[in-house]
Amino acid sequence: MSQRLQTTQLQRSLGDWWGRLQRWADNPWRRASLLLILMLASFLIGSSVGSIAGASALMDPVAALITVAFWELLVRIRRPWPKRTETLLGLQMIDMTRIGLLYGLLLEGFKLL
Repeated sequence: MSQRLQTTQLQRSLGDWWGRLQRWADNPWRRASLLLILMLASFLIGSSVGSIAGASALMDPVAALITVAFWELLVRIRRPWPKRTETLLGLQMIDMTRIGLLYGLLLEGFKLL
């Protein structure tokens, strides 16, 4: 008979991170700041990918493939997501990531015109 493993302090502290994040984001200002930070971070990533790929001029197809693959992954994750109130934070986080990434890539594209 196998024995149940001991629960460690790390498992107790990191075990319910999503529930703790949702409870923390119940405050509208905290939720707005979390979503804004996420959007700005993804904007930074999008503009970095665009500027690095544009400067090197060798990695354009690879960067485009990685970006499209990441974008498609975000779309496929979001589509079947249930629209209950406890999962609304996850949907909003995915949407803010997509918006920031798209805005960063579009801004870099307009810079190159």
